[in-house]
Amino acid sequence: MSFQSINPATGELLKTFPLQTDAEVFSALEKADTLYRDDWRLRSVAERAAIVGKAAKILREKRDEYVTYPTLEMGKVTRFGYMEIDLVADILDYYATNGERLLAAQAIPGEPGATLLSEPIGVILAIEPWNFPYYQLVRVAAPQLIAGNVVMLKHAENVPQCALAFARLFEEAGAPEGAYTNLFCSIDQIASLIDDFRVRGVALTGSERAGTSVGERAGRNLKKVILELGGSDPAIIMPGAPLDHAVEQVVMGRTWNSGQGCVNIKRVIVIGRERGERMLEALKEKFAAINVGDPEDASTLLGPLVSERALQGLLKQIEEAEAAGANIVFGGNRVDRPGFYLEPTIITDITEANPLYTQEAFGPVLSFYVVDSEEEAIRLANATPYGLGGYVFDADTKNAQRIASHIDSGMVYINSCFADSPGLPFGGVKNSGFGRELSEIGMGEFLNRKLIRVTEIE
Repeated sequence: MSFQSINPATGELLKTFPLQTDAEVFSALEKADTLYRDDWRLRSVAERAAIVGKAAKILREKRDEYVTYPTLEMGKVTRFGYMEIDLVADILDYYATNGERLLAAQAIPGEPGATLLSEPIGVILAIEPWNFPYYQLVRVAAPQLIAGNVVMLKHAENVPQCALAFARLFEEAGAPEGAYTNLFCSIDQIASLIDDFRVRGVALTGSERAGTSVGERAGRNLKKVILELGGSDPAIIMPGAPLDHAVEQVVMGRTWNSGQGCVNIKRVIVIGRERGERMLEALKEKFAAINVGDPEDASTLLGPLVSERALQGLLKQIEEAEAAGANIVFGGNRVDRPGFYLEPTIITDITEANPLYTQEAFGPVLSFYVVDSEEEAIRLANATPYGLGGYVFDADTKNAQRIASHIDSGMVYINSCFADSPGLPFGGVKNSGFGRELSEIGMGEFLNRKLIRVTEIE
């Protein structure tokens, strides 16, 4: 196995990077642990924040360079790549600016002499996916570096240039060797790192299978783990929702990043038969107008899928859904051009017996449902093993909040498919995993909240 850059728009192999040896991996761990104990955790928050803040500045200065790697390696539409870079820089700045406040000692109300300190715990191992090749990394790196932990990160095997570029940010910003370490290592080497006592916490974003394996191993070693394992995110279209706005948001929420996002809208649930018919026709019209093509083209909305394997997996899901009685009302086919392209697809008539009813479709495949009541909509929204994100569209935002309170998920967005922010926690429930990233909560996942209780001697 090696790390490879393959251009999804053409299928061309660009570069190959060899795996590190066991000796190299554990030498890196020794450097990281030594740096943590003898240097990084002893620095002031302000010193660490200065480095993270400088990384944000470098990223903004080099936007045009950094945007090329995700386009080349995972087919990200370039104009959306810029949006990811800007969000990543904002996250770096958020923690650099707010780190001292977030880590300040806290008195415990009603408990005289009691204080909670926020202290780092050591080496944090992160295992991250390819779909947002900078954003996934910064959600761990920014808060944990500010907190005084050090980070070792194994990125997905298909985005090695993105991984190296992100590591360069911290090197150029002045981070000492070992503060942020990029790993080109194997699954077996990751397992050995989790077993090593010097690694004190593990963060994974990935599949249920990967989450089960990593969570089990971390648990056997009594280590804190946070897992983000994807979702089958529903969007409920309430009777009072303006359809034009809902349609625009659903189109973007399903096709953004070629549909390859954990919190992309996956399932639309419209309340009301007549409104359902109108929305379906509007969605078909919008899908027909989507420009599928070269991710570097400014007019492209939908780029390629990340790999041939991903494309074939989605085609199989579509085929199995249709065989089980679903209706492919738009798309459903491979695009006849080089690369790994799938037509934007809408599927209806999905019954509970259909495998797609509970699956996550990780690409531009929209499941479309129509129900008669909000009770049915809520039941359908929750009829999935996942619980990451959810969406409610309604002109009456108070009513939308009431509906949101009944959705089993870690996050619910009302009237927008783009509402992420560095100060908002990210994570899910059920098979979407546990723990949170971003915000104060995300920083706290790998902190020792140490109690100091003082009793005065009279």
